[in-house]
Amino acid sequence: MENVTLKKMINAYGMVLILILLFLALSVSIDGFFSARTVWSIIEQVSMFGIIAIGVTFIIITTGIDLSSGSVVALTAVVSASIVTGNDSVSSALLAFAVSILIGALLGLFNGGLTALGGIPPFISTLGMMIIARGAAQLYSDGRPIDASSEAFTWIADVNIFGLPGLVLLYILIVIASHILLSRSTFGRHVYAVGGNLNAAKICGINTNRTLIWVYVLGGALSGLAGALLASRTYAGNPSYGLAWELDAIAAAVIGGVSLSGGFGTIPMCVIGALIIGTTNKGLNMLGVDPYWQQIVKGAIIVIAVLLDTLKRRKKG
Repeated sequence: MENVTLKKMINAYGMVLILILLFLALSVSIDGFFSARTVWSIIEQVSMFGIIAIGVTFIIITTGIDLSSGSVVALTAVVSASIVTGNDSVSSALLAFAVSILIGALLGLFNGGLTALGGIPPFISTLGMMIIARGAAQLYSDGRPIDASSEAFTWIADVNIFGLPGLVLLYILIVIASHILLSRSTFGRHVYAVGGNLNAAKICGINTNRTLIWVYVLGGALSGLAGALLASRTYAGNPSYGLAWELDAIAAAVIGGVSLSGGFGTIPMCVIGALIIGTTNKGLNMLGVDPYWQQIVKGAIIVIAVLLDTLKRRKKG
């Protein structure tokens, strides 16, 4: 009985323990790593790709994948920057965010439509969108950064509320809202049902096509928001933004225990996965590890996480 309870505890909180041990190990290895400043720096960095990871979590739970999120970030970053260039009004800043979210949602709608209605595997449809969105970002910006130094637009990245950076506070709010949506709503139950068994979900009367489309719309909208926030944080929109962010987002979801076979995963554990990625990135940067080695380490982490998920499913089977 104790062994069963211990296994459940490890399955539920194993990644939290890994995060704590990773942070402590880096604190011992790096002077000044163990500090509130480092923690806030990690969370602020995570808040960018972490928003994308939330959308990716919904998608992966339905057995899908989204390779286009990083490119959508680039496209919406340059578009939002172009809207506020030379215009410091609040209305232009709000318009920039609204347009970015709308563009992301529309691209997500396209991905979802191809997957749900067209029967195209999500890997292929989102791979195509990844190339299209990146090319559109280059074309729209003529391959150059676009200035976004508008105080009204960059306010969210510069402001501190109750001691929390604006980006961190917004990330926390999105995490809470997404967790409620996934765990407490009818839509969330449909998402799990579609990922668990598509045919059974259809028999139960769930509109699986609509659920799939809305999942990709949500993922696209969050990527669009992340693009505008990145432009806000860096005071510019750049067509090179978001490179490999889709991999960080997928890694965060998978490390957090979201099963690639669908039907299982939670938003809080996705956040833990994102924090593990962010802590690893921060630690490797402070240790002066070559960026190429960092990519190797990150790839190894993804492979190990997927391997553990596969072994876990085999034991259950």
